[in-house]
Amino acid sequence: MPRLTASRQPRKQRLALLEAPLHVRQKLMAAPLSPELREKYGVRNMPVRKGDKVRIVRGDFKGREGSVVKVDLRRLRIYVDGVTIKKLDGTPRFVPIHPSKVVIVSLSLKDKRRRAMIERKTGAEVKEEAETVKPETTQETPGSPASGGVVSG
Repeated sequence: MPRLTASRQPRKQRLALLEAPLHVRQKLMAAPLSPELREKYGVRNMPVRKGDKVRIVRGDFKGREGSVVKVDLRRLRIYVDGVTIKKLDGTPRFVPIHPSKVVIVSLSLKDKRRRAMIERKTGAEVKEEAETVKPETTQETPGSPASGGVVSG
């Protein structure tokens, strides 16, 4: 965790956390990587980003896995897909979770700067992992573009 202030007084620590600039808050949003990812990339922790898959390790939702839907730098919280509560009117609402209470299970490496961050830390080249996309199945019907647009019969 980056040092926010030289003071040890809790009052000044809390104030420094409240007034921290965005580039410091981004570092505060770091979470540890799972042992498999730690072995694969040689990095212990990374800032959590939208699209990462995380496992919650503390609290009421312990053991749940999901992808990060939103990262709130102002509140220093993340919102995980599937971790919701119902409001009184019945609509679901995401539960804010502190990033120190999660473990990153899968990194989103779509961002070239993030890949560069890992390469800078380890010295090894990191390639973007191809996501498995299910091919769309198109049913050919007479007159559809897939069948050439020709109606026979």
